[in-house]
Amino acid sequence: MDVPGAVIDILFAVFGSVIDYVLPFLIAITVLVFVHELGHYLVARWCGVRVEVFSVGFGPELYGRTDSRATRWRFSAIPIGGYVKMYGEMAGVPENREILYSEEEARVAFHTKPLWRRAAIVAAGPIANFLFAVVVLAGLFATVGEPFTPARVTDVVAGTPAEVAGFRPGDRITRIDRTEVERFEQVVRIVRLAPGEGLRFEVERAGRVVVLNAVPEAVRQNDGFGFEQVVGRLGIVRGGGMEMKRYGPASAFLRAGGELFSIIGDIFRALGQMFSGTRDVSELGGPIRIAQLSGDFWQLGLISSLLFLATLSINLGLINLFPIPMLDGGHLMFYAIEAVSRRPVNERARVYGYRVGIAMVLALMVFVTLNDLIQLRILDFVVDLPS
Repeated sequence: MDVPGAVIDILFAVFGSVIDYVLPFLIAITVLVFVHELGHYLVARWCGVRVEVFSVGFGPELYGRTDSRATRWRFSAIPIGGYVKMYGEMAGVPENREILYSEEEARVAFHTKPLWRRAAIVAAGPIANFLFAVVVLAGLFATVGEPFTPARVTDVVAGTPAEVAGFRPGDRITRIDRTEVERFEQVVRIVRLAPGEGLRFEVERAGRVVVLNAVPEAVRQNDGFGFEQVVGRLGIVRGGGMEMKRYGPASAFLRAGGELFSIIGDIFRALGQMFSGTRDVSELGGPIRIAQLSGDFWQLGLISSLLFLATLSINLGLINLFPIPMLDGGHLMFYAIEAVSRRPVNERARVYGYRVGIAMVLALMVFVTLNDLIQLRILDFVVDLPS
């Protein structure tokens, strides 16, 4: 074995992976973290809170500058995540503000603000992620367009749930359960998320409406990026070629808003299937999978990258709203309790809550990272290395 040559090959492979996957991942995460923290920052400023630090990343500062409002803008060494540090954020609870702050300090401190302002500041991060996704999607729908294929069946695969249900070539699907359908892409999305579940289809056939009930079969399928997942398959073939449908500015934003709620609904549905046991939790992905997808979509082009970025932004915003102490949703949960009880949550309860929250987040990170390693068969590669 030519050792120097093998080392050079490994170095080139590592460099290629950095360019193809790590760099797109860091760009995507940096953009979304900046958007998230910018939401916190802007609403904090609007509420009169002094922001001391705006950091993209954690740990030691790599580069930073201080603006005229004494806010330190910084890039930190650990690129995953970020934070906005507000004056008085951890200093105490509102009833102690006379002791903790002077009059001037109290005017710009986070904990002296009314409950609704504190809640608005915390909620602004996830909302910023949602708004960013809507703006990106609306921009694409207004310029490039949205993929559109008429929801018409041209063929039915023999022996599939579609044949059993009575689908025929020429049928046009107009509704699935309570969802109105215009595009075949909607049919694909709904069916893929319903393996083994009964669906009610309304189809137009020869000028009349026919109701068909079908149960998509559950199949294990590679998503094309190296990960396996269980999806539903009906057995119908789409009709007509795919077109790109453009929207006017107002319609594009309305359509993007609808897509936002559709994606959120899909996420909750998939999570519900995992809790019920109909979907494997191994499909949960972590940073390695995000990096893999970032690189794959990056290589597909700008439009694919933007669509992935919008979807990832929605996921990030939604995850941060989960009622887990340490996340934005955990803070909002404490504020909801404060609103009902009319007094802040006990300091000791908050400390224990944050500890539990940190443990939950760390455990989830370890779990999804192991999922990624197993799905990509990296552990198999490590085990098979010669000693």
